[in-house]
Amino acid sequence: MTDGIFQIPLPGNEPILDYEPGSPERESLAAWIRDHEDQTMDLPLVIGGKDRSGEGTFEQVSPHRHSRILARVQSAGSDQVEAAVEAALKARPAWAAMPWEERAAIFLKAAELMAGPYRDALNGSTILGQSKSVYQSEIDAACELIDFLRFNVAFAEEIYSGQPISSDGIWNRTDYRPLEGFVLAVSPFNFTAIGGNLGSAPAMLGNVVVWKPSEKQALSAHVTMEIFREAGLPDGVINLVHGDGALVTDVAMARREFAGLHFTGSAEVFKLLWKKAATNLDAYRGYPRIVGEAGGKDFIVAHPSADPDALAVAMGRGAFEYQGQKCSAASRAYIPRSLWPRVRDQLAGIAEDITMGDVGDLSTFMGAVIDARAFAKHRDAIEAARGANGVEILVGGGTDDAEGWFVEPTVIVTDNPSYDTMERELFGPILTVYVYEDAKWAETLRLVDQTSPYALTGAVFSRDRKATGEAVAALRDAAGNFYINDKPTGAVVGQQPFGGARASGTNDKAGSALNLLRWLSPRSLKETFVPPKAWRYPHMG
Repeated sequence: MTDGIFQIPLPGNEPILDYEPGSPERESLAAWIRDHEDQTMDLPLVIGGKDRSGEGTFEQVSPHRHSRILARVQSAGSDQVEAAVEAALKARPAWAAMPWEERAAIFLKAAELMAGPYRDALNGSTILGQSKSVYQSEIDAACELIDFLRFNVAFAEEIYSGQPISSDGIWNRTDYRPLEGFVLAVSPFNFTAIGGNLGSAPAMLGNVVVWKPSEKQALSAHVTMEIFREAGLPDGVINLVHGDGALVTDVAMARREFAGLHFTGSAEVFKLLWKKAATNLDAYRGYPRIVGEAGGKDFIVAHPSADPDALAVAMGRGAFEYQGQKCSAASRAYIPRSLWPRVRDQLAGIAEDITMGDVGDLSTFMGAVIDARAFAKHRDAIEAARGANGVEILVGGGTDDAEGWFVEPTVIVTDNPSYDTMERELFGPILTVYVYEDAKWAETLRLVDQTSPYALTGAVFSRDRKATGEAVAALRDAAGNFYINDKPTGAVVGQQPFGGARASGTNDKAGSALNLLRWLSPRSLKETFVPPKAWRYPHMG
């Protein structure tokens, strides 16, 4: 036992390593990739701290070399999901009763392990399994996940410190309880950091978790779980179950103790899960917390005063980094006619210069899209554009799935602002541009706001302060993360809390105290030191 009002270490954003040729970090990561790229790992479920088998297996392959089998992964059946829930509930009393600073220490240790001895494993598993370039893996799997852990601990301290005032003879306190039951975390393939955060954010506040990652992220999820275990996370606090998402959510969300859903994925799946919770509502102990981020159709809109060089770079990076497979990726752009010739040529040059291939070569900019289904969707959208009236493919458009699921960085130009690829989320390296008349700035802002049901990220480029202000006002509801003279991607924990509204989700802002508050059920305590012993009030004489 220790006494004291403890203060956690002041968090700062993890420095991003450059991986320049000849650098120690590049040589170390390249060696890890060489050692693991031809291995096939057997990945278990982790239930109650024990490695468990499922009712079958599935394979995870490298998207950029789909003949390479990275892992054979145990797939949970109903019995294993039930066992994961039971393990979580068994762990709950001791975990919820643990002093918060002891829980914090576990996740701070995990952050240090990620920053040091596990950095190569986190980045390497993301490169091989999710086809991320070295830089995209570094800012995601290493830096962002480390930042989530360090900053969330600081946010938890901030929340716990918030206490009510007390009057004479009375002591008022707020007890920040975890939710009564378990949290189901369902994470996507595209960000290793999201997978780690969806489970750890509720857990550090005393909740217990069943974590179901994407099948396409199994290897990096396994590495993340191993780090939590080495950091001292007690058995059963986070339980890792791979497999079919519909089965896992059906079983877990039917449980009376289901207390919350922490989700990132498609809007369609999020709506189905929300309906599933509503269907089971009468069976639950309480009203579950539903927290989700569900994609976007993210925009860049440029004023005629915009810097064309900065605009072209933002369009190229914002649309094509990680093959456009970011919820925040730029996929529609509105460019004034006066700027378009210069922007067009620079953007086409960027797209043509981008290197695409095996991201195990650490000089590569772009890898493959995640699987055959995504490849087919992108290929079909490009082919449809080739034959559409008023639509041209400015650059790119090539696809090849012989070795990996490769889609070239593609720019489509349309004279129809309601054309399919201006409205539909594709989640690939496809940017559609609409060229507007310079005098129609106000009309274009209304068009940007009304075109998409999503409202995740967006950007305005302008060197006219009045026009910038007009965009900020007109697009206030169109994006939860709004960028001025910058690409609409790259939110940093502690700097730009991330999340959107409308069809993009509940906007609970991962990377801030706002998200953590959703995993708490506060209790107000009032203690009267000398209670009254007479029932009459003074006004009664």
